[in-house]
Amino acid sequence: MSAFALDPKLFLAILLMGCATYGTRLSGYLLLRNAKIEGRLKAALDAVPPAILTAVIAPAVLMEGWPERLAGAVTLAVALLRAPFLVTIFTGAASVVFFRYILT
Repeated sequence: MSAFALDPKLFLAILLMGCATYGTRLSGYLLLRNAKIEGRLKAALDAVPPAILTAVIAPAVLMEGWPERLAGAVTLAVALLRAPFLVTIFTGAASVVFFRYILT
């Protein structure tokens, strides 16, 4: 089998996961398209992306080595300075690359 060959089951799994993701986004839009989103609901929905990102990244920061811990500390400092969300994400990615290069 070639290194670039794609197993049909893997392709089907990726395709179905993409459909599930799109379906979730579409259902959220369809359910809330006529709703007025303000107040507590808006605050709750605005908190979802950072919460999910934290849940995905925290295990790597805590369970990996020193480069990831240091990058997590830098990223936390940038986030506490109230930097925009994408700036914080970019800082985290760049700092983990930097610390991995320096420390390994």
